[in-house]
Amino acid sequence: MDFATSLAPYWYFHLPNFILAALMYTMLGRVLLGLMVDADSPNYIWRFFCRVTDPVIALIAIATPKAAPPVVVWLFGFVWLFWLRVALHYTLLLLNLAPRLGGAAS
Repeated sequence: MDFATSLAPYWYFHLPNFILAALMYTMLGRVLLGLMVDADSPNYIWRFFCRVTDPVIALIAIATPKAAPPVVVWLFGFVWLFWLRVALHYTLLLLNLAPRLGGAAS
């Protein structure tokens, strides 16, 4: 079994999981970089992190107290994205649609 045929049957798991993982680790990068640069820094990596994670932070800010500092909201974003990935995998496991180590879903 080659790489393309092993990923294609479970695209509905791998694609959302990859997007959520990329967002989650970008959020962590924002937290770590936010400790070193100003909020309005012209650093292109900082601006990329902000551009990618701002929509997620806007959603999380709805459920987060307004008194929380931005870094706490970013950390909540990291945790929420992690649990969203777990929920995706668990839901697919319950529906018997998740990829298995041995191959096809049974």
